[in-house]
Amino acid sequence: MRRQHLVAVAGVGVAATAVFAGIRSVLSHQAAVARRRIGKPLGEQSIDADRLWRPSLGGEPIELLLLGDSLAAGLGAERRKQTLGARLAKALARRMGRPVHLRTAAVVGSESPDLAAQLAGLAAGYAPHVAVIVVGGNDVTHRIPVAVSAQHLRDAILRLRRRGTEVVVGTCPDLGALRPVPQPLRRLVSSLSRRLAEAQTETALAAGARPVDLRRAVGPMFFDDPDTMFSMDRFHPSALGYRRTAEALLPTACLAAQTALSSRRQMPH
Repeated sequence: MRRQHLVAVAGVGVAATAVFAGIRSVLSHQAAVARRRIGKPLGEQSIDADRLWRPSLGGEPIELLLLGDSLAAGLGAERRKQTLGARLAKALARRMGRPVHLRTAAVVGSESPDLAAQLAGLAAGYAPHVAVIVVGGNDVTHRIPVAVSAQHLRDAILRLRRRGTEVVVGTCPDLGALRPVPQPLRRLVSSLSRRLAEAQTETALAAGARPVDLRRAVGPMFFDDPDTMFSMDRFHPSALGYRRTAEALLPTACLAAQTALSSRRQMPH
């Protein structure tokens, strides 16, 4: 009887292995389909939007740094004022009543482990008032473990905090909004991006940063109106998509800027 039981268990194990292998094969095929559908019609270089925005406001500029992936870099925008950084800089300047100097260290295609290199490229004395990090989409598509992503995010936040910078983290968007990705792969990446976003929120709070849940804040807009929220590749945001994303980040960025300006005024000269 015991031998029959062991044979039955072994049979179940073999069947389960076959099922998982079949699922992996289907998902790999669907990933290849998604890559072909999306392609790279936008190239891999975003528009350079780094400059002083709203200089006519006068006063000491707020230094704003953007780190992360293609979303942070603004790939998909047709004009520099439409990029995430520019939209956020302009809106922050209006709210704070002073110019905003934008610096974009984000690089198209980056994953969380690439944040270290982006920070390493900054001058030693550069201490922005506010840094906005948006990263995670490529972590999901390239299957980087959540714990690894979270650790690299934590390291980046702590390095920025040591510079005296207030940090805002836009958590991983819901990749389930990507229509070119077939089902059931789309449901899977939606679940994975949600798990990563939750881990990023916990990590940001523990490291002294301010998280913004982009999945909740703008995700429904991308699901409901993909034709206008996505750019031509149906993967990166359009001008409207970046506008809505900047609007979601703005209130938290303003709080971060206020904190940074207040703390620096109190520092001894």
